Amino acid sequence: MPPTFAAPDAAAIPCHVVPEDGLDTWRDTLPQSAAAWTHQHGFKGGLGQAVTWPGPDGAITGAALGFGTAAHRARGRFHLAAGAARLPAGTYALTGTLPDGMEAEALGWLLSHYRFDRYKSASGTAARLVAPTGVDAAGIEARAAGEALTRDLTNTPASDMGPDALEEATRTLADAFGASLDVTTGGDLLTQNFPLIHTVGRAADRAPRLLDLRWGNTGPTLTLVGKGVCFDTGGLNLKPGGSMGLMKKDMGGSATVLGLAHMIMALNLPLQLRVLIPAVENSVSANAFRPQDILTARNGLTVEINNTDAEGRL
Repeated sequence: MPPTFAAPDAAAIPCHVVPEDGLDTWRDTLPQSAAAWTHQHGFKGGLGQAVTWPGPDGAITGAALGFGTAAHRARGRFHLAAGAARLPAGTYALTGTLPDGMEAEALGWLLSHYRFDRYKSASGTAARLVAPTGVDAAGIEARAAGEALTRDLTNTPASDMGPDALEEATRTLADAFGASLDVTTGGDLLTQNFPLIHTVGRAADRAPRLLDLRWGNTGPTLTLVGKGVCFDTGGLNLKPGGSMGLMKKDMGGSATVLGLAHMIMALNLPLQLRVLIPAVENSVSANAFRPQDILTARNGLTVEINNTDAEGRL
């Protein structure tokens, strides 16, 4: 499930955002026991630091996340994310005077609790955040969902994320937002003049295909093209084992454009969107393309193959 904000909850644990240069001033506002607790636990307001303190019954009654120094914050973004990932499970609400840039900080909080748990019987419970006042909660959730989709697709092994499964994921996305999806598969790639997609994927037992998603009818046109090589053995120029270990991620380009498409459609941006994904496996079998083959591309140019691991260029 994509990360989302928690529903507003009067019992949410108040969570303070504390920069290093404001540590002493902030600590002076706490009850003496809470101030002593944060000091004893080494909380200094550094980026990535988190601390919680208990009430008389032992339940968490407050929390703080370090916000570092201005110099540290200038070197990156999502400054609360690392600390948020260290908080115990529960519902938290940011309190006090919040810094600028809370849209990004809230997004970072959601992303910090992404988990790929498809193959796990159970997953841990995250520290959930009530949407801070004044942020576009729906927009942030749309961006987090798009990012989660990209990560889920990329993390899924090729046994469950071949060209057919990538097509199904694209169709699910299209159906969710009323987009159209046209798919050209197998031998139809030749009759429709997509010879190189067919060549790269013809040796696999799951047919190559071209996915063509379209959405929107007003505004500027935007076309996203994502590489969808669901697994890359290197073909007949077989990769060594060490280089093949992460080749389930060779479809990361397609996952990225699908995640971005999700954001665009969920935010209902005024665009005419097109997403093109050539989805293949670069496998080895008797009909795999070979080094020194000369292939003819869709535009009529001829391409000599020096190494079959260059399938992305094709």
